[in-house]
Amino acid sequence: MKQLILVFFIFSSIFFFAQKNQNYLQIGYASICCGTPSTIPVTNYVKQFQKKNKTKAFEILQQQGMGREGEFNLYISTDQLAKSQKTNFIKGLHSAIAAQNTRRNQNSDGIVNFEASQVVKKADLLKIKNLIIYKK
Repeated sequence: MKQLILVFFIFSSIFFFAQKNQNYLQIGYASICCGTPSTIPVTNYVKQFQKKNKTKAFEILQQQGMGREGEFNLYISTDQLAKSQKTNFIKGLHSAIAAQNTRRNQNSDGIVNFEASQVVKKADLLKIKNLIIYKK
């Protein structure tokens, strides 16, 4: 009986202390006339950061159907990162997005919006329709 209680306590503590993705960075992809920009610069940066820092895979969610030309948002979880890693990740992500926005054609290409101080909570994401796991 004591072993059963001990096993139950161990498993319940694992679920209690398990990492739960609660904080997400929001990246918005907007269109000007001819569709949204590519997600390749952002996803390449995320993969590169993950490989360089040997972190767990990032959970990335996508909110689709936000406009006539395919506008969407990406939500990237940052809970698995230490404080210094998170700071470095945000700086690198900001520079990757800024580089993408400066290379775009001002008259036809869409823009990528990113505000590092805007953190979206999981409770807010649960209220969003058209939210899927991003796979690329």
